[in-house]
Amino acid sequence: MSADDETCVNTLRFLSVDMVEAAKSGHPGLPLGAAPMAYALWDRHLKHDPAEPTWWDRDRFILSAGHGSALLYSLLHLTGYDLPMEELKRFRQLGSRTPGHPEYGHTPGVEATTGPLGQGFAMGIGFAMAARSVAARYNRPGLPIVDHWTYGICSDGDLMEGIASEAASFAGTMGVGRLVYLYDDNHISLEGPTSWTFTEDALRRFESYGWRVDHVDEGNDLEAIDRAIRDARAHPELPSLIRVRTHIGYGSPRQDSKDAHGEPLGPENAAATKSRLGWPASPPFLVPPAAARWRDRARAKGAAARAPWEELWTRYRREHPEAARELARVMAGELPDGHAPAFSTFPASAGGMATRDASTKVLQEAARALPELLGGSADLAPSTRTLLDGSGDFAFSGEGGRNLHYGVREHAMAAMVNGMALHGGVRPYGATFLIFSDYAKPALRLSALMRVNTLMIFTHDSVGLGEDGPTHQPVEQLAGLRAIPGYAVYRPADANEVAVAWALALERRGPAALVLTRQKLPVLDPTAYPIREGARKGGYVLAEASGGRPAVVIVASGSEVALALAARTNLEAAGTPTRVVSMLCTSVFDDQPEEYRSSVLPLGLPAVAVEAASPLGWARYVGRDGRVVGLDRFGASGPGPAVMEALGFTVERVVGAAREAIATAARRGG
Repeated sequence: MSADDETCVNTLRFLSVDMVEAAKSGHPGLPLGAAPMAYALWDRHLKHDPAEPTWWDRDRFILSAGHGSALLYSLLHLTGYDLPMEELKRFRQLGSRTPGHPEYGHTPGVEATTGPLGQGFAMGIGFAMAARSVAARYNRPGLPIVDHWTYGICSDGDLMEGIASEAASFAGTMGVGRLVYLYDDNHISLEGPTSWTFTEDALRRFESYGWRVDHVDEGNDLEAIDRAIRDARAHPELPSLIRVRTHIGYGSPRQDSKDAHGEPLGPENAAATKSRLGWPASPPFLVPPAAARWRDRARAKGAAARAPWEELWTRYRREHPEAARELARVMAGELPDGHAPAFSTFPASAGGMATRDASTKVLQEAARALPELLGGSADLAPSTRTLLDGSGDFAFSGEGGRNLHYGVREHAMAAMVNGMALHGGVRPYGATFLIFSDYAKPALRLSALMRVNTLMIFTHDSVGLGEDGPTHQPVEQLAGLRAIPGYAVYRPADANEVAVAWALALERRGPAALVLTRQKLPVLDPTAYPIREGARKGGYVLAEASGGRPAVVIVASGSEVALALAARTNLEAAGTPTRVVSMLCTSVFDDQPEEYRSSVLPLGLPAVAVEAASPLGWARYVGRDGRVVGLDRFGASGPGPAVMEALGFTVERVVGAAREAIATAARRGG
C-alpha cells in the first residue's frame, strides 16, 4: 500500500470515527475494518461520475451492511459527491443528509435504503437482474449502451439472514452475473463472536449455490483485494462473493470486540486509535492533501468514464432513434404519453370472473404496451395467473425473457423487485398468495420508504378461497398492508375495477399491491355503474339510494361489494334507501379533497363497512354509530361459499348491521 493509498484509507476510517463521535451514536467498527476494501473498489474499479449521480451506465454500489453508513458517507464526500463536510459533521442529526442508515433519494450517491440486514444483499441482485434485462433489450452490436456492474459490501449478519440465502440461491440458479459482493468477514456480531452463531463455511455454501467464490486473508492488502475483484470481473457470467478477512474496530483498543460494533469508541479510545494508526489527534474531520487529491482524481476519472458513453449515446440515438426514445422513457420511469394503457372493458356477467383471472387479461395487455414490464411469482404462477404470454423466461440465456420464476422465496422476491425498480429501465412485479405477504413484509415496507415503483399481485385474498383452510386464509394482512405509509392497496370488486386498479398502479409513483380473489365475482355492468370514473378516486358511490337520499351507507371492498349490493336490494325492498360505496383503495380515497370524501360518506349518516378480514381501520369510515362486519377470528376449511356463510358474511348479517346503525343513530339523535 502506497503512502497516498494509506492516507486515503485512514481518511475514510477517521472521518467515520469522527462522525460517530460527534453524533455520540453509530457504528465505528465496520468502517475501521472495511475501509481498505471500500477504497480498493471505489478507487480502482467502480465506474461512476460524482457530477452525475444518476448516470444510467454507472456501476451500482450497495452497502448492505447499512449500519456502516459513516463509511459510505465518507466515500461519497471523498470522491466528490454533493455531500459537504458540514453534512458529515451532522451525522445522525435531524434533517441531515447523513442519516443513521443510508436512505435512497435522501443522499446523492446512495442507491438503496439499507438497514435491515440482508435487504441490500437481495436488492443488489435485483439491480444486476435489471441491468441484464435492459442490456438484452437495448444493446446493439457495437453499441453496448448498458454495460455496467453491481457491487456491494455485506457482513456476517447479512449472510445469516434467510433473505440472503433465498436471494443467493436464486442468483446462482439464474446465472445473475456482473455482480460482485465483498464479504466483510470480521468474525464479530453485535452480541459477540460469530463462533456462537455462524460457523458454517460460507464460501462453500455460496459455491454450492452456483457463485464464484474467492477470499483475501488480509483485509488491509489492497493489492490482493484488487486482484480478487479483477478475477471476479473476468467471469461476468457468474455472481461472485469475495470473503475479505477483516478486524472490526481495526486499530482501536476495542479491535475484534463486540464493543466496537454499535457504539462510539469514546474520546480516549478514538485518540488511541488515531495514535496507533499514525493519525493526528486533532483537528477532527481532517482531510489531508493526499485525500483531497483523491477527490479531484475521482471527479476527473468520473467525467472521463462518462464522456465516451455520451458519445456512444449520441451515436445510438442517431442509428436507433426509436429504441433510444423508448430507453430514455423507461429509464426515466415514464409511461408512454404519460398514461397507463387503455385497458379493455369487461361485459356484465352474472356468472362472474375471479379477479385474478381478470388481472391476467389486463396483465397481457399491459405487457404488450409496456416492454419494460417483467415479473413472476414465488412458485405460484398457475394460481396467481401472472405469466406473460410469449415473453420467454429470465434465465441463463440472457436473451431478455420477461417471466421470472422466483421459486418459493417470497422475501427475496419482494426485495429483488425493489432492486430492479431502483435500477430503472424495468417495471417489475412479484406475485404470491395474500397470506404469504407476511413473508415479504420487510421488503414491502422498504419499497414504501423508498417510494419505488413496485407492484405486488396478491391472490387468494380472503376466507372465501375455501378448502385450503385457515393457514392459507388471510385475516389481518389487509389491515397490516394498509398501515404501511405510502403503500397503495387495491382490492377490486370486479373485473372492471381490476382494470382501473392496474392503471392506477402503473401511473403511481410508489409501491402498490393488487389484492385479488380466487373465487368468481359477478362482473358489474360498466354501462350501468360509474366504475371507470369512480374507482379512480379510490372510493365512490357505486349504487345510490332510491330518491338519492340514503338512510344508510354500506361501504365494502373486493368480493364483499357484491354482498353489499345484495343487502341493498333487501333494504330498499323493505323501504330503507341504501347507498353502496365501493372502496377500491383506502389510501387513494383518503387523498381526495374533503369535499369529495364527505359527499361519498356524509358525516353523521349511519354506515356499515363490510370486508372479509380484520375490522381494523374501518371505524374511521363508518363513524361512532356505524358497524363493521369483519372477521376477528381465523378461518376454516371447507368450500368457499360455506365458509363465508358460516363466518357471517351473509345478506342477513349485513342488513341487520345496517338496521342497528340506523337505530343507534336515531337514539343518539333523540
